[in-house]
Amino acid sequence: MNTQHIDPGNGQSPHGLAPTDDLVLAAPTLSVVIPLRDEQPTLEALFESIKQSCETSGLTFEVIFVDDGSQDGSLETMIHLARQDTRVRPIALPRNFGKAAALSTGFREARGRYVVTMDGDLQDDPAEIPHLLEVLQQGYGLVSGWKRDRKDHLSRRIASRLFNWATRRLSHVELHDFNCGLKAYTRECAQSLSEVCYGELHRYLPVLANYRGYRVTESEVNHRERTNGRSRYGLERYFRGFLDLLTATFLSRYARRPMHVFGGIGLALFLPGSVTLGWLVVDKVAFGATIGNRPALVLGAVLALAGLQLMVAGLVAELITGPRSSTVPHTVIVAMPDESPDAADRSPVVVSHPSTPRWGARPGHGQDPR
Repeated sequence: MNTQHIDPGNGQSPHGLAPTDDLVLAAPTLSVVIPLRDEQPTLEALFESIKQSCETSGLTFEVIFVDDGSQDGSLETMIHLARQDTRVRPIALPRNFGKAAALSTGFREARGRYVVTMDGDLQDDPAEIPHLLEVLQQGYGLVSGWKRDRKDHLSRRIASRLFNWATRRLSHVELHDFNCGLKAYTRECAQSLSEVCYGELHRYLPVLANYRGYRVTESEVNHRERTNGRSRYGLERYFRGFLDLLTATFLSRYARRPMHVFGGIGLALFLPGSVTLGWLVVDKVAFGATIGNRPALVLGAVLALAGLQLMVAGLVAELITGPRSSTVPHTVIVAMPDESPDAADRSPVVVSHPSTPRWGARPGHGQDPR
């Protein structure tokens, strides 16, 4: 996917400015990633709220606006803000790719030690950022906001509760609000999730983070009334969300052992199909029965062939995933004893260094998170 980094200078580009290499600046403590589409009226107020919250808390920060194909002048407003404050980093996607793609792009571009995501419609309260970071620093990889007092229509609240209940049951991640846009991540967690944040899987980032070995929790956050525009998500997103939930569940439980799901279903079909065919063969050979017009013949053949195909698919999937499955999340712990005279009465200092070439790790957690 092509992205354009907008230079707040005077060069020329399709948007009036020239894409340039990233400026070499000191990395901030916090990166705020805001995926947006057609949110022009709220951007200036949103940035001022973020700035006030971070400056009051003494946080160095950057705000990464990811424009996902806006048509209302949002990009121009982002550029205007970047010209006024170098802590604003506008990124423009060439067309509308969806929220997951915008988040993934922002995760990859974030330079802060911590990453906070929020929506651009002012319903997420930037004043919650310091509290989310306090919780995150207790050893978590992801802290999800929980909109307990949600300012939405009753139908959306009911659908959201059903959606969150189903997600909890299938994923075994005990959160109340998986789809809250206000979340805090460590940089390592965010960049690890950028690999799997596609389609509409942004709803299940806590599930995927938990699978990758990061500790996940939630914290209540303030949710505000929408002051501009309307939600672009209708009830149909919950039907699509159910399919994405199946995808997230499969990635979480079976990405490293696909034969367990394909082979399990295949075996459940193959065995009764084989038994049915075997019984028909015995009936034909031993008793001379006519089996060519019997429905059991078709049923047994279909079950046996479908089961065999699924088991073969599982073997092929194992061949594809096998080489990377040997790399598991782990943390290398180096215990450095204190050599001071009273060392015998003191515990050793433990230095934890995460060694996570692909999957990410939970500090102090060295086993496969399945």
